[in-house]
Amino acid sequence: MWRLLHRWARDCGGGVLVETTLLIPLLTTFLLGAVDYGLLSYQWGAATKAVAAGARLAAVSNPVASGLNALSTSVINVGTVNPGDPMPAFTITCSGSTASCTCAGAACAGATISYNATAMNTLVYGRTAGATSCQASATRYYAGMCNFLSGLTPSNVQVVYTQTGLGYVDRPDGPQPTVSVSLLQAPDAAAFKFQFFFLGSLLGLTNKTLGPFTTTVTGEALSSSAQ
Repeated sequence: MWRLLHRWARDCGGGVLVETTLLIPLLTTFLLGAVDYGLLSYQWGAATKAVAAGARLAAVSNPVASGLNALSTSVINVGTVNPGDPMPAFTITCSGSTASCTCAGAACAGATISYNATAMNTLVYGRTAGATSCQASATRYYAGMCNFLSGLTPSNVQVVYTQTGLGYVDRPDGPQPTVSVSLLQAPDAAAFKFQFFFLGSLLGLTNKTLGPFTTTVTGEALSSSAQ
């Protein structure tokens, strides 16, 4: 009996099978992990391109903040500035998640600012008139943010208009703010997230919030007629 046990203990005939059994799950995890992180890297680059395209489009489109172009004249009614004076400071934040805009700063006194859903749709869905969903874009001119980052909707986007010294009171085309377009981030419920297709099940990884992604450009005419 002891001789048989000794022979069994020294038998290496199944060693390769044991090693293979141990290594295959590890190799499979690394392979599927590489696929997941490759997709994550792709979406990261796509999100960067999307906000850049959205900011460039926002600079020459009707502002998401309806009433923004009237600020350069409405501040005269407050009585603290005169035509030709430097434009008072303001920061207008428009969130697609809440479909609202807020205005902070001296220029906001007496101003009426509201959320323009059509203007936000232009940034997200492109220049196709009346688009409320992502459209196939024949040329880059008509492309919106969603054409670069699939699944993007207005609820994922935030646009901020900030006065930084350009323009003047009573400017015919309105103030000339800088425009920042961002993907909303946690804890906002509409933050754009990446889903781990394989590692989520294997390792229990939760969806990852993409970002932060923000692109800032100088506003131009802030009118669709400038397109």
